Amino acid sequence: MPRSTNQKMKLLCLCRILWERTDEDHPMTVPELIRALEEWDIKAERKSIYDDMEALRVFGLDVQNRKGKDPGWFLGERSFQLAELKLLVDAVQSSRFISQRKSNDLIGKLESLASVYQARQLQRQVYVDRRAKTMNESVYYTIDKLHTAIASHRSVSFKYFEYNVKKERVFRREGKRYDVSPAGLIWNNENYYLAGYDHRYKEMRHYRVDKMAELAVTCLPLEGVSSDFDIASYAQKHFGMFSGREGQVTLRCKNNLVGVVLDRFGREVILVPDGEEYFTVTIRAVVSPQFLGWVFGLGDGVEIKGPDWAANMMKVQLETVARQYQKKEPVMPPPEG
Repeated sequence: MPRSTNQKMKLLCLCRILWERTDEDHPMTVPELIRALEEWDIKAERKSIYDDMEALRVFGLDVQNRKGKDPGWFLGERSFQLAELKLLVDAVQSSRFISQRKSNDLIGKLESLASVYQARQLQRQVYVDRRAKTMNESVYYTIDKLHTAIASHRSVSFKYFEYNVKKERVFRREGKRYDVSPAGLIWNNENYYLAGYDHRYKEMRHYRVDKMAELAVTCLPLEGVSSDFDIASYAQKHFGMFSGREGQVTLRCKNNLVGVVLDRFGREVILVPDGEEYFTVTIRAVVSPQFLGWVFGLGDGVEIKGPDWAANMMKVQLETVARQYQKKEPVMPPPEG
């Protein structure tokens, strides 16, 4: 039979057909494969299909042939199983630091790793309703640049901004650039943070990656970042990545909060029994409004025992919030019935 100019692409086209159109639940028979090849103007005979399938198997593809009920050829094992792709799609879809447009792009690429039938299942995965997405489209590439800087031991320079009520960017330091020696990236409270040594303030600080603009990797080497800097310890003691006064804080907790304490501070912390119903734990923490809010959220189950300055910060915080609500007229409950 006459050979078309596409005939040399026969194996490649077969590979693509198997990848996109088959899986364990959707095999293709030899006649179906032959018709699919004809879409590329490629002629094939039944015997040649068997030879091609063997060549693809030797090459390393998990090409399988099922006989009996619902027979046909299909691609079995893939780089990612469907369950793994579902997890990745859920993570991308629910991630706040990835913009909606970039999320759609990434999910489309993940779908290409499965058959068209499996991709439909990925499209119906969990959607986090009204999940706030970052408005900074460049964050995806900013993270890549930061990884490059960390790997090459180079400082970075960037502008840092907040949003005003009009959702407009307002740059800090009147638009002057920040010069930072990066120590590592932290994933906290669904946001990426860069922890590093700020050259201006001469101390370790952290910055939200999605609030960076015009980031550049400089030719300057790192400074102020010790070789034994523990990025995990830094992240653990900064509640919600808020700044404040750091110190050893002792908490007195009810026994039913053991799980809460271990989840927050790790299983390495030492729990000291304090009577029959309580225990104490001493942790290193940055006492910020976020930390005090965490303590308050546990009600009378947790008490800050020391140091005095930390307990006093909690007292002042409570009094300040109480005064704010005391200014308002009490709301009468609605009449019964």
